[in-house]
Amino acid sequence: MSVENELTAELHSRRFTDFDRRRIHRAQSQVYEHEITAYLVNSQIVGSSLVGVVFGHINKGPHGRYADGHFIRTSSLTELTKVGRFWVATTLNSRYVIASFRKENGRALLVQLLKNRKANAGSIH
Repeated sequence: MSVENELTAELHSRRFTDFDRRRIHRAQSQVYEHEITAYLVNSQIVGSSLVGVVFGHINKGPHGRYADGHFIRTSSLTELTKVGRFWVATTLNSRYVIASFRKENGRALLVQLLKNRKANAGSIH
């Protein structure tokens, strides 16, 4: 079993910290050009996707799959844009605001992806 599969099996929800709540509130106060699908905390780039803890998803799903506090892995990212103090990650059908990054390496992985994208003439993959 790969490490990724172990994480998927072990983690499916978590409680929000006071820090998470403050970041979410600030992110929600920001004005965005397009509709936001959800806000993510404790986020990091994994491959070409974004993994984090979801808040305020516009479609929680019939069984609460995207309910507040659940972990989510997005589909492949097509665009990353800085809007004010926050990054907006766009997939084919959704837009996620990164309210906070995972402490260990979340922001470092974003910086690495952006450097790779710049070196590959703008491609996010």
